[in-house]
Amino acid sequence: MVSIGYFLSCEEHGPRELVQQARWAQEAGFQRLWISDHFHPWNDEQGQSPFVWSVIGALSEATTLPITTAVTCPTLRIHPAVIAQAAATAAVQTEGRFVLGVGSGEALNEHIFGDRWPSAPERLEMLEEAVELIRELHRGKVVDHRGRHYRVENARIYTRPEQPVPIYVSAFGPKAAEVAGRIGDGLCSTMPDADLVRRFREAGGQGKPTQAGFKVCYAPTDDEGVDTAFRLWPNDYLPGELAQVLPTPQHFQQAASLVTRDAVAEALPVGPDPDRYAQAVREYAEAGFDEIYLQQIGPRQEEFFEFFSSQVAPKLDLDR
Repeated sequence: MVSIGYFLSCEEHGPRELVQQARWAQEAGFQRLWISDHFHPWNDEQGQSPFVWSVIGALSEATTLPITTAVTCPTLRIHPAVIAQAAATAAVQTEGRFVLGVGSGEALNEHIFGDRWPSAPERLEMLEEAVELIRELHRGKVVDHRGRHYRVENARIYTRPEQPVPIYVSAFGPKAAEVAGRIGDGLCSTMPDADLVRRFREAGGQGKPTQAGFKVCYAPTDDEGVDTAFRLWPNDYLPGELAQVLPTPQHFQQAASLVTRDAVAEALPVGPDPDRYAQAVREYAEAGFDEIYLQQIGPRQEEFFEFFSSQVAPKLDLDR
């Protein structure tokens, strides 16, 4: 059975707006929440970046929906021991409805202290050690850890949920999918890629949950939807590894000048036709994802939730 969630964008909205969107999402019938974890937005036009752990605390009082970070990088900007404490507290606040989604990160958020930006294989190695350390701390014992990348002495987390926090791992390529299958309790992605899901399953992810999210832009006309998405999220359509290596929002703005309006128009559901949104959801379901999250781009948030509940949701038949 596939479930539908809403993707809260910390790059586009402030903390109070995100909490209101979560309320609307629950009222509209969404079953789960994703929330991004950034230090910077991708570009200045998006214009926000609240501290995700503060927002999660507010969400725990505003909604009863499960929440996943999509995704937290527990390797450079914040030490994995601190992420372990934050995740444990979030799980207590949400009464066990919290999942820690993790990934290897982007220079955009992780370079802020001037650290060297590691290669992709090294970032995956750091992520694997970080996940191991977080799990060790979540057992509640005193931890002394001397690894290749991290060191912890006499550390113990006292405020913990009854069950360990599930850790889902983000993947966009075959190597990351194999790591996710081996070390993760689930998979996070943003592409309707059946081969990625297959690699995750074959690497140890059989029977584990799979999550994926994508962007949409409801608007009264297609042209308005495309214009809004092109203004706010051209960075989503940059090729290759640029999203991982560009260090500032200004660099993303420069690179996004190569993205055309037509490329955005072809890439995501926009405008008032509910069939386009329902078809996009089906593509992710057919690729093997169990949880599918939609993110409405732009200011028409309340209108989107009404549109989804009244026109899109009735078209979804997602038993599989």
